[in-house]
Amino acid sequence: MVKYFANETEIKSTWDRVFSAFWQRYPNPFSTHVLTEDVVYREVTADHRLLSRRLLTKTNRLPRWAERIFPANLSRSVYIVEDSIIDPTNRNMITFTWNLNHTTLMTVEERCVFQQNQDRLSWTQLRREAWISSGVFGFSRPIQEFGLARFKTNQVKAMKGLEYALSNLHAQDSAFTFQ
Repeated sequence: MVKYFANETEIKSTWDRVFSAFWQRYPNPFSTHVLTEDVVYREVTADHRLLSRRLLTKTNRLPRWAERIFPANLSRSVYIVEDSIIDPTNRNMITFTWNLNHTTLMTVEERCVFQQNQDRLSWTQLRREAWISSGVFGFSRPIQEFGLARFKTNQVKAMKGLEYALSNLHAQDSAFTFQ
């Protein structure tokens, strides 16, 4: 069985600004668990879409009950792959993320679609979906519940981090304008 999460939110900023802030979200005070981000691949396609693959390293604290069950040498870092497709013509960006390690314990897959809000062109619509699964016999349900709870907490932090990056862009624009 897989736990599923979905939500939609409106970001009170244009798609261009959200797109720019997306690449500038780390570091930020809301995502201190993100340790590194590296671009592994990047390409502009013939139809002007930007394809990117990034590798992120994040801390991965286990819940206390799991620390008693799983080996102490289990890595406390998790490696995340993030693929993105940016289509400036249609004003949308799709990201896919998934973890590379600890996949027997838990796999978290996420899909985000950022697109220009058709009713309010100065706003951006975000649809986020996540699938959390575990292959640990006898413990998959509590592991998935823990993963879902942590995902919900982290996606709130991710939105605050994006808002932080957006406010930094606004401050940069203001400083540039008044110089």
